[in-house]
Amino acid sequence: MDGVSLNIKKNEVFGLAGESGCGKSTLIRTLMRLIPETAIVQADELLYRGKNLLSLSDKAYRDQILWKEISLVPQSAMNSLNPVYRVGSQIVEAIRTHVDITHGEAMQKVENLFNGVGLQPALARNYPHEFSGGMRQRAMIAMSLALDPGLIIMDEPTTGLDVLVQERILRELKEIREKSKASIFLITHDISIIAEMSDRIGIMYAGRIMEQADAMELFNEPYHPYTLGLKNAFPSIKALDRELISIPGSPPNLIENIPGCVFASRCPFALPECEKQRPQDLEIKPNHFVHCIRTEQIEEFRRLAGDKKTWQPLK
Repeated sequence: MDGVSLNIKKNEVFGLAGESGCGKSTLIRTLMRLIPETAIVQADELLYRGKNLLSLSDKAYRDQILWKEISLVPQSAMNSLNPVYRVGSQIVEAIRTHVDITHGEAMQKVENLFNGVGLQPALARNYPHEFSGGMRQRAMIAMSLALDPGLIIMDEPTTGLDVLVQERILRELKEIREKSKASIFLITHDISIIAEMSDRIGIMYAGRIMEQADAMELFNEPYHPYTLGLKNAFPSIKALDRELISIPGSPPNLIENIPGCVFASRCPFALPECEKQRPQDLEIKPNHFVHCIRTEQIEEFRRLAGDKKTWQPLK
């Protein structure tokens, strides 16, 4: 991560998109304190409802924040569930760790949660291997809702699932959002899911946020070349005959010091100064931030970005 700055509003879905390896999951692990002890976190502040989480010890974070205030739906649900422990019992344990209720009361809450995410309550007594991929994902969503947190982080919630199960889970997430007051931090590489679910969107590349804006504005009036490239790589129902265009090259090696724009080596609109000058977050419109020094030429870039020749591998 390098210079990441964002905020998630109350009862909002903030989507973070970017190709694999751009740093999305690392950001989540940092927020959830799941990074190795050897990692160093340097930040001015990490605020949640006015409280700086960086000032809390690990124990205080687990007792006061984890599950009660911030919960996580991880990318790999199967690897997140204990294979020899009944699914309902795992959720009961999380509930009773933070709330002083009986086992029976906690199990009744689990069954209600299962019903809310489209699972039969009786399945709470089954083991993870008896669940399909979509069922395990919904069980993890149920666990994330168990203590009515203010923020739910969802890391690739539909990865590895067929399109019908994906649609069902997204529909259930919309219903959950209507019933719950929680904000959702949705992380995925799938632009279509981000577009369908999010109020605001951030585009991440190589550990930096290239652009963030309201969802409709970002798709209708993107300003960063990387955002333009991502749009080209996904099909549109409004232009079924449009050829998909990929971004040539690969993300940079982040071990090296990159003084300028991290996208410069793949950007068809890059100038020599792009490799030397690090862009600042420019607010080009209210709540629309762009990490680029060439926003004045955006109309030309949008026109050229739809031409496959523009994205030919750079020599």
